[in-house]
Amino acid sequence: MEASNNTQISGFLLLGLSKEAELQPLIFGLFLSMYLVTVFGNLLIILAVSSDSHLHTPMYFFLSNLSFVDICFISTTIPKMLWNIQTQSKVITYEGCITQMYFYILFAGLDDILLTVMAYDRYVAICHPLHYMVIMSSQLCGLLVLVSWLISVLYSLLHSLMVLRLSFRPSVQIPQFFCELNQVVQLASSDNFLNNIVMYFAALLTGVGPFSGIVYSYSKIVSCICKISSAQGKYKAFSTCVSHLLVVSLFYFTALGVYLSSAVTHSSHTSTTVSVMYAVVTPMLNPFIYSLRNKDLKGALKSLYLTPSIKDQLY
Repeated sequence: MEASNNTQISGFLLLGLSKEAELQPLIFGLFLSMYLVTVFGNLLIILAVSSDSHLHTPMYFFLSNLSFVDICFISTTIPKMLWNIQTQSKVITYEGCITQMYFYILFAGLDDILLTVMAYDRYVAICHPLHYMVIMSSQLCGLLVLVSWLISVLYSLLHSLMVLRLSFRPSVQIPQFFCELNQVVQLASSDNFLNNIVMYFAALLTGVGPFSGIVYSYSKIVSCICKISSAQGKYKAFSTCVSHLLVVSLFYFTALGVYLSSAVTHSSHTSTTVSVMYAVVTPMLNPFIYSLRNKDLKGALKSLYLTPSIKDQLY
């Protein structure tokens, strides 16, 4: 019976960020700019890492993967929102909503796991520097990324299949600019108790698990740094972790904000604002955080810009 109910759904209505018609051009321009900055910034990091042999290390391998995931992450939501504003339509098909939800959860989960892997990389680099390249071999790095993808795919598939079992009324309005899992589940007309149990248990598992790994890695890092005798040595060791710590803090604070806004508050405006910070601002800031504090990456970006073939393409 539930499956037949689902087939009657033509689509959902995404209410977006504002109902004011005069604000739509401003929202369109702002989010188009942020999208282009995010894609361009992360692409530059990928190009810089791939073109500079000095950056062919585990840390930059994981960073380039994170940049690719960030491009995919923001691309699951913003292009559709921009298209809806441009066409003055709020409709997203049922299939499109499920697809968007699947990829949004997939790339959000990948971000989470990759940040944990990068914390482990920093732990090995600081606490076992002499064995760093042996431990963090290319085979292990590739395996860690592959396992990250596998876990995220299964995690996202679980939530998507759970939503497919739900029934919805013919006309459903989602108070978001994309199909957010919790919002869609709460708007179901059928019993969503099992979905809520799976959703919160999985969120707890995938949130606490990677975060515990990051905390454990940094507890070991702090312990190792404290054993370094010189102040300059301590500063040099800690400086390699600052960018990662900033990105982790930004990711988890905004993720926590999304969870609290959906679980505690009932304000759609608050929930949408926090979602923008998580889904748009975080991927946009990551390239700046990593490049501005990293001399090697800044040098690679300058070399990339000064490469004749690149300059010929740009001009």
